[in-house]
Amino acid sequence: MYLLSIMIGLLGLLIGSFLNVVIYRVPRGRSIISPGSHCPSCGHPLRAWELIPVVSFLIQKGQCRLCMAQIPWRYPVVELLTGCLFFIYAFMRLDTEMHPARMFLNLSFMAGLVALSFIDLDTFRLPDVLTLPLLGIGILGAFFIPGNPGGWESIIVALGAGGLFWIIARVYPQGMGLGDVKLVAAMGAFLGFPAIFLAVFTGSFIGTVDGAFRIFIGQKHFRQEIPFGPYLALGAILTLLWGTQLFDWYWAWVR
Repeated sequence: MYLLSIMIGLLGLLIGSFLNVVIYRVPRGRSIISPGSHCPSCGHPLRAWELIPVVSFLIQKGQCRLCMAQIPWRYPVVELLTGCLFFIYAFMRLDTEMHPARMFLNLSFMAGLVALSFIDLDTFRLPDVLTLPLLGIGILGAFFIPGNPGGWESIIVALGAGGLFWIIARVYPQGMGLGDVKLVAAMGAFLGFPAIFLAVFTGSFIGTVDGAFRIFIGQKHFRQEIPFGPYLALGAILTLLWGTQLFDWYWAWVR
């Protein structure tokens, strides 16, 4: 199991490399297929040895081989983050009765959350071209892959959670965008009930604490816009990984 978890973690590194392409190109309206990977500064097409996740960044000392332009640290961070998430999730789920297809469905969900989080951090937007397919994949997977949630539960929870956030967005548009609404609907489709509430609560709590801390140290102003997507994504990932333990901790705390 450990060796297979490592292999899935290595797959996550490769997926993370692709997510970097998505994060950079999707907000700019560019194709994620063509042209191939290249330096955004000089246009130098990257060779296979320049595309090895994390390793190529270290070998090239974070610079383009030709023009010496700096490569953002975000690239290896996204690759490492995705690889670690894939490894941890596989390590925790491979010895359970979870259907393999359900596990890879949830891994794809986490990959989508990583991409959406970094796009939201860069642009304060959660593009429909990612949130809506993620919602669709969650619902289809719930119908055709054994496990929880089931198909109809996935639809009902997606509509319920998304509808609640749509009302919030209508009442308080300055603090909630429609991208967040679609992201929450996708989370509901993948997580089901009651896990969606745990994910939203956890993400909102972390976002509130982090926002208050940033205001306290003067990094943010009270009415300054803060991307909410990464906090929702973090809540969803924590729920996928440790949802049962978080529920147990919460009920022990409130009693």
